[in-house]
Amino acid sequence: MDNGLGAGAHAQQALTWDQVKAKFEAVNPALKADADNVDEMKAEEITAFLRPNPQFALSVDGTQPAPHNGVWTPLKGTTEQPNFSYLHEREHKRELRLKSAQEGTRITQSQHEDLERNMIFALRVAFVGTLQAKFILDQAKADLEYYDKIIEISRVRFNAGDLAQIDLDRIELLRVQYESEIETAIVNLRTAKIQLLQMLNDRTPVDQFDVTGSFDFSDALQPLESYRNYALAVRPDLQAALQTIQQSETNHKLAVANGSTDPTFAGWFTNNSSTNNPNGPETIGVSVSIPLRIFDRNQGEKKRTLIDIDRSQQAEEAARAQVFSDVDTAYELVRSNIALLKPYKAKYNDQALRVRDTVTFAYEHGGASLMDFLNAQSDYRQVQLAYAQLLGAYLTAAGQLNLAVGREEIH
Repeated sequence: MDNGLGAGAHAQQALTWDQVKAKFEAVNPALKADADNVDEMKAEEITAFLRPNPQFALSVDGTQPAPHNGVWTPLKGTTEQPNFSYLHEREHKRELRLKSAQEGTRITQSQHEDLERNMIFALRVAFVGTLQAKFILDQAKADLEYYDKIIEISRVRFNAGDLAQIDLDRIELLRVQYESEIETAIVNLRTAKIQLLQMLNDRTPVDQFDVTGSFDFSDALQPLESYRNYALAVRPDLQAALQTIQQSETNHKLAVANGSTDPTFAGWFTNNSSTNNPNGPETIGVSVSIPLRIFDRNQGEKKRTLIDIDRSQQAEEAARAQVFSDVDTAYELVRSNIALLKPYKAKYNDQALRVRDTVTFAYEHGGASLMDFLNAQSDYRQVQLAYAQLLGAYLTAAGQLNLAVGREEIH
């Protein structure tokens, strides 16, 4: 029977969580596409820091188009006037544009890291789901193997006349439940692997793909305040909110600078000029053009950017509150799961196994009824399934706490 764990010699080496995570970061198309946004913002820094281009104009005038009084000297009075002009930006406009663009790049980088944080959590959930499905499949196979031994013993008892036909039939019919559980576990495992392969953008056949890792829990949990401090220091969405405030302040300074006057300097050379200087057929000239900003002093942008600063500050407060909420919620989930798992590991698992084995031994020797035996079997399987589900819930909650903190604090 194909158990969904691999294809023997053709299966690749089982991947650990670190390997799965590294591969995901390297090949996931959605993550790579979002990383291009950061490169685009980096390219915009170049545009933001560009100087205004100088202007060149060539004027030609004074050419006689037709004879006048019998005289036609078309080029004698022609003047050529090349003109160069340049807009000089004041109040550090270029530097402020560059600073705003650089802060935009940092915001985009933080947003990319936040997307990666959320996608890695989804990857972690899929990874844990795969480990849980493997664990449940192994349990189902072990239960069936154990039950087959009971069937063999029951047949011996039946042949010896120590067991009724109806009781043997009931025992053998119950085997279909174990087979059904195995098939369900195989489907769940293959489905979990398919989801994981999709996130890894991997075309490996399901039968040749496998992961490995510890499917267990640790009761080592730091104080809540420690996780809060970690989150406040590294959460990328909070960092993006703080960086947005900085950019808003820079944009306001830029709006103020854009309200200032920028002069345009110009210079030209004239050949065969028509000036009043009879000894100056070739002349040069300069000019300074200063706009009179009587009406437009960029008042709207100044006000808008001030409002944007306040909006960014409010958004930062909301992001900070969300950090505390996320950390507190995830911490409580982990703590609760640890509290539930401890008695299973310390007592319930062993008790369920001991009860099953004791009742089975008694049943084999005629000291327990068939109903007692079947109930003990059912109780044991329920305890094992509940334990597996709790382990999966704990590992998912641990991943959620890592998501809330912004880095892997629980492995």
